[in-house]
Amino acid sequence: MVARIQTVAFQGIDTLDIDVQVHIANGLPTFTIVGLPDKAVGESRERVRAALGALGLALPPQRITVNLSPADVLKEGSHFDLPIALGLLVAMDVIPQDDVQGYTVLGELALDGALSAVAGVLPAAIGAGAVGNGLICPAACGREAAWAGDVEVLAADNLLSLINHFKGVQILSAPEPAQVNDDADAGKFLDLRDIKGQESAKRALEIAAAGSHNLLMLGPPGSGKSMLAQRLPGILPPLSPREALEVSMIHSVAGLLNDGEINRRRPFRDPHHSASLPALIGGGQRAKPGEISLSHNGVLFLDELPEFARPTLEALRQPLESGRAVVARVNAHVSYPARFQLIAAMNPCRCGHLDDASLACSRAPKCARDYQTKISGPLFDRIDLHVDVPAVSAADLTLPPPAEGSEAVAARVAHARAVQTERYEGTETRTNADVDGEALETAAAPDAGARKLLTDAAGQLKLTARGYHRVLRVARTLADMDKATAGGPVQRIHIAEALSYRRVVPGG
Repeated sequence: MVARIQTVAFQGIDTLDIDVQVHIANGLPTFTIVGLPDKAVGESRERVRAALGALGLALPPQRITVNLSPADVLKEGSHFDLPIALGLLVAMDVIPQDDVQGYTVLGELALDGALSAVAGVLPAAIGAGAVGNGLICPAACGREAAWAGDVEVLAADNLLSLINHFKGVQILSAPEPAQVNDDADAGKFLDLRDIKGQESAKRALEIAAAGSHNLLMLGPPGSGKSMLAQRLPGILPPLSPREALEVSMIHSVAGLLNDGEINRRRPFRDPHHSASLPALIGGGQRAKPGEISLSHNGVLFLDELPEFARPTLEALRQPLESGRAVVARVNAHVSYPARFQLIAAMNPCRCGHLDDASLACSRAPKCARDYQTKISGPLFDRIDLHVDVPAVSAADLTLPPPAEGSEAVAARVAHARAVQTERYEGTETRTNADVDGEALETAAAPDAGARKLLTDAAGQLKLTARGYHRVLRVARTLADMDKATAGGPVQRIHIAEALSYRRVVPGG
């Protein structure tokens, strides 16, 4: 007999329907899985055999062949256990085949027949709904799958419950979506009021938040660069429902979605500088999403920027422009969303005390040039804002806490973001950092005085075309932050401030 069950095989957010065919014929009592399986899929036969045995169902003493088609697509992971088991049950006439048609199935089987959670259930459910299928998954993934919308979800604790459901002995209730974590309580975030001094850096951080611009902070150790970056989530607006779904799908594929909970807090990822290229960009044996994709619609904070491996940093250049991470492997070619906001911090030199002659090393200032040129010019050019963060004096530390905290800054950021949302409504552009081409020329059109200043500065500073456009984007954000000019042209004062955040050359 031949049974056909639909499941999914994915190496990314996109899902792929796979047919599982179970063939029982006279011959030796063997259980064979064919169709480019990895080790986890190959071991499915032992888990399925043990799970069925725990239910008192013995496999027929005949040759059993499970064909995972198409054969030229690599199958990986343990989520094929449940569809293989259902295919066997259909072939053994335990479950009618008509009852399981129209479902996409995934789930891992324990040896006692229990169903264990697997990664990628949310995109699998959305993919199933796109082709008009329902979804069968473990109960631990049911609340995650319920976010797919109008999709019938059968979420069972074990294989026996699923069999009883199809036999009409037991009814599996539809799972409810998990709770939405809005993080509305401002106390969950670190407050800018904790930082004394550094008013210029705070201003740059607010501009970066308002327009989703990339930011580089350069200063000696202990000047507050990491503290500033860690307080950025507290002034960013929450994710929109569309953005939250995008982020949750990526985290689902990576197995990081906590109990199916959709989080409207923007991701904040801060990998260590020893992170490898696959860890940062994505890849590995299973082409999983990297840190830049896990920070999609959020923030990627790279502290001690020059300490990252040079090839790893250079791999950021394309995603910063395209908003996607493309992982090309022999057996996989996967594209993940990676529209992230880069916040980076670095010391001016290896010892970190370039501006203090009493503490600087004997190689200054040559060591500063050598250290800063570890960051290539093209990568510097892709960062919108460059700000110096000087050392904090003892006098600054004795001052009382600033009167303005994250709540007041977040309100101004929300206003600027609202202006951008209205401006770019109906397009793929979401913030000023994303706008490009003709849309940029229209949205950030400067007045006559501003245009002359930008033209003169571009020649004197030798700005590249990319640098020219990034100055325009930052100036547009500055105009949006000014309620008097939010809907009008970019003015000279906005261009002047935007230019003040450009470093001419690395080490300069």
